[in-house]
Order: sequence, then C-alpha cells, then structure tokens
Amino acid sequence: MTSPSRSISVFFPAFNDGGTIASMVVLAARTVRNVTDDFEVIVVDDGSTDATALVLEELQREYGCLRVVTHPKNRGYGAALRTGFAAASKELILYTDGDAQYDPREFPLLLDALRDDVDIVNGYKIDRSDPLHRKIIGRLYHYIVKFLFGFKLRDVDCDFRLIRRRVFGVIELQSDSGAICLEFVKCAQDAGYRFAQVPVHHFNRVYGRSQFFNLPRLWRTFVQVVGLWTMLVIRRDHLPLIAKRKLEMERLAAQASP
Repeated sequence: MTSPSRSISVFFPAFNDGGTIASMVVLAARTVRNVTDDFEVIVVDDGSTDATALVLEELQREYGCLRVVTHPKNRGYGAALRTGFAAASKELILYTDGDAQYDPREFPLLLDALRDDVDIVNGYKIDRSDPLHRKIIGRLYHYIVKFLFGFKLRDVDCDFRLIRRRVFGVIELQSDSGAICLEFVKCAQDAGYRFAQVPVHHFNRVYGRSQFFNLPRLWRTFVQVVGLWTMLVIRRDHLPLIAKRKLEMERLAAQASP
C-alpha cells in the first residue's frame, strides 16, 4: 500500500556499472513505488567510460522518475555521493552503489526501521560475499577505524543507507574518496543524530572491478583515513559548523511554529 505523505529520493553512484545499473534502477523504482507515490530515482554517473551513459539514456525513455547527473570526468566515490545528496529533493534519501552488491528490494527493511526517534538507518552485511583476502582486509579496516573514530556501528562501510534529508542541513561532507563513509558517520554521530541498524544481504560483484582493492588505492585510503582522523578527532574542525547550523535550524523551526 502506498503512502502519499512519504517522499523518497533513491540514488545510485555509478562508475562503469553499465552491466548492473539498469537492474538497480528498475528494481528500485518497482520497490519504492509500492511504498509511496512521491519518489524519484537519481543516478550520478561519475565519468564512466563503459556503456553506463547509453544504458541510462535508454532507461530515461522508460522511467520518468529517473534523473541522471553526470560528472564529465571521474571525480571519485565521495564526490559522486556528495553530488547525489545535493541532488536529492525528497524528505528521505535511500542510497546504495550501482554495482548490484546490495539488493534494492531490501529498501523496505530500512524504511520499516525508521521510527520518529531515528534519523539514519544503516545496513550491516549479514555475510560479506567477497574473496577471502578482501574479507580479511575489510575486517581489519573495520576494527582500526572503529577504534580510531569511536564508531558505534556494526558496519560503517555498508553503503546501504536511509537518511533524513535534513541531516545534510547540519553536516557538510568534504571527502571525494571512499573515506566519505567514515566522514559521514563520524559527523552524524557527533551531531547527535540517532542510528538504527538492520541486517542486509551482500552479493558477489558480477560486473566490473572494485575501485578500492588494489595496493595504490589502499595506500591512498590509508593516507585519507589519517587525514580524516586528524581533522575530525584531533582538531575537530567540524564541530563549530555543526553547532552553528543546529542553532540556525532550531531558530527557523521556532519561527515556523504557530
């Protein structure tokens, strides 16, 4: 049964996901249509060099709910996420990656967990469907960043999230890389936003290659994590802006009250 009062933006960052993005858009549209009449689907094409742009062009002819935002050149995963968050116009933002390692048909699990006292619903992987070496690297990374940043989530890098759009009126993200997930969770945590967590399935990559699991990218990730840790934990540069924006939102809310 659809709910006309719930408005939802679904978006996918995509880079060379021509073999999977069509199924993600179709499944997302069919799934979200069952819970609301007010929704949009957005794909941020981050400078893909495969058939992604052609696939999206064809999809737009069939799906009026689909908007495509294109980066002429690849700017990085974090930049694609920031573009998607900025483009989203609805009350709630659902996002996951365009590579089909998560299933859009599980979006209702996140929506069911969104109570009045919850601002962000974060998925966590029931089981990681990756080769053994990636599982080991991922597990080590998880424990290291959880210790460094004081994270309380079970799976900070599960890119299957539901976020109230108002969150982005308070926190401002800067990362262009995959480290944006750490930045987002840390800033949201420090702003006092409340999380719920739900288990979701994770699937093998069936098309393309991971952007993250190679030595040069792992080294860059290490450098970026250290930089974020210095900025968010040692210097805590984000806190004054968060405090200022929260006060401004409270003032505006008070003015709007009868």
